[in-house]
Amino acid sequence: MTEPDLRPMVAPCRTVPVFSAFTWLKKGWSDFKQVPKISLTYGLVMMVISLLITGLAYQAHSIVLAIALTSGFFFLGPILAIGLYTLSRQISNNRPPRFMRGIQESKKNIGNTMVLSLFFLIVFLVWARAASMLHIFFPSITSMQIEDWYMFIGVGTLVGGIFAAIIFCAGAFSIPMLLDRNVDTVTTVITSINAVLKNKLAMLVWAMSIIVLIVIGILTFYIGFIVALPVVGHATWHAYKDTIDADAWDLGPGLASSADESAASKQ
Repeated sequence: MTEPDLRPMVAPCRTVPVFSAFTWLKKGWSDFKQVPKISLTYGLVMMVISLLITGLAYQAHSIVLAIALTSGFFFLGPILAIGLYTLSRQISNNRPPRFMRGIQESKKNIGNTMVLSLFFLIVFLVWARAASMLHIFFPSITSMQIEDWYMFIGVGTLVGGIFAAIIFCAGAFSIPMLLDRNVDTVTTVITSINAVLKNKLAMLVWAMSIIVLIVIGILTFYIGFIVALPVVGHATWHAYKDTIDADAWDLGPGLASSADESAASKQ
């Protein structure tokens, strides 16, 4: 007869300083410098994707499409940065950072990760659909007056903010926790939401920092994404480690001692 699982439904969270975001970004920059080739490659890929999205929107003559697709970085960011989390995890635990090792580690919990990815994707698609519905109220972008632009931006920001808040609360710490511990999807999402709500000001600063970096990337014709997005990805790992106390759950793959891994493989 198996013993009941007495672990809580949610992992405890720490109260972090309001401006912890700057500490996390500093640590993210440090990780970036330790794996510059992989980090820059990731940022370059994100820049190319952004350019393709902009080109598609230009061909479709739709600023709404451009905004909806570009905002996907915020909605799908927690999933797109999985490789960066694994590298920062290795660095934090004094393991030589290896990209393929991170891929192998992330595959061990692929089921829960895919469930969470599907959730993020659904929210993003609903947001993209909501953004396209703005055409009902603003059918002709080219003939809009300055007052119409204020209304357009205001409504778009309000609608997008609601969806972004959902993704941010659910994804702030859930993916890093899935990679770090043997834990289920529901626990990670509840843990993430709980931690965000208990650190509202710190999480607001963190969210605004991410938005500012994304805006800078857009204003530099996406060149800024080459550095900004990898740094944010690495920093997210440190945000998780500083905020979430997940010691009640077993460590995920890659950090057990050789003896422990051998024993586990024999079971």
